[in-house]
Amino acid sequence: MSGEDKISNKVQEAKGEVKERVGGATGDEDLQAEGAADKTKSNLKQAGEKVKDAGEKVKDAFTS
Repeated sequence: MSGEDKISNKVQEAKGEVKERVGGATGDEDLQAEGAADKTKSNLKQAGEKVKDAGEKVKDAFTS
């Protein structure tokens, strides 16, 4: 996973956390749900990047 992707995903996750907490504190269920969705998207992107990284390692192991 590139450094830029890691940072971008962590920023999205942090924004989602903030939205979720603010939505919970203010009773704004839509904002809370939006925050949870942002966190989920970020986690899925991170998982996809990890799969790609693992695939590259396997590929490298067989081509070395």
